[in-house]
Amino acid sequence: MSEIFESPYFGIALTIFAFWCGQLLQKKTGLLLCNPLILAIIIIISVLLLFKIPYDAYQEGGSIINMFLAPATACLAVSIYAKIQILKKNWLPILVGCTCGSLTSMLSVYGLCRLFALDDIMTASLIPKSVTTPIAVSISESHGGVVPVTVVAVIFTGILGSILAPVLIKIFRIKDSMTAGLSIGASSHAIGTSKALEIGEIEGAMSGLAIGVCGIITVIFSLFI
Repeated sequence: MSEIFESPYFGIALTIFAFWCGQLLQKKTGLLLCNPLILAIIIIISVLLLFKIPYDAYQEGGSIINMFLAPATACLAVSIYAKIQILKKNWLPILVGCTCGSLTSMLSVYGLCRLFALDDIMTASLIPKSVTTPIAVSISESHGGVVPVTVVAVIFTGILGSILAPVLIKIFRIKDSMTAGLSIGASSHAIGTSKALEIGEIEGAMSGLAIGVCGIITVIFSLFI
């Protein structure tokens, strides 16, 4: 039995099964809090604890799935290219909006870290929480941050964004699809973009664009914070 758990196929199969269960529960309940990613994390942790499986054994397969994270993010370029005319027409508002979003995210985290007297290591770990995981990890490592803390912060931010995005769009009565998409992508990266794609094609394309633009801007701003 231990040989099965140590196989990379175990981690891959458990991850896919957990996420499938999460999607199924969300469709059945229709609740925003039943986010597939949250449920998948809970299921995986429960299985590892129940059968006393070492995390390193699960990570043999989990690391293979992580390998596809960057290519999956890059695939969002397809939806962006489909809306290339909108990009050409509105390149300045898009650039300014993403710049403001990135700067607001980083300064708010920096300010809160100073307010609660967190050290420089924790600050470096939390600052890139609103960009996609590969970029956030790179920024965290280069500034001496703790990568696991960064990953958790990125995931939490993305999940929170995907849950709250539809609600906030209704509350603030955002009618413009481009504005809604850019806001989601700038604040909650790829996880939020999956929700933006559900809202609309333009929202998904603009959210995917915001991931790349905000990632570049965040890398530049991180050099000065």
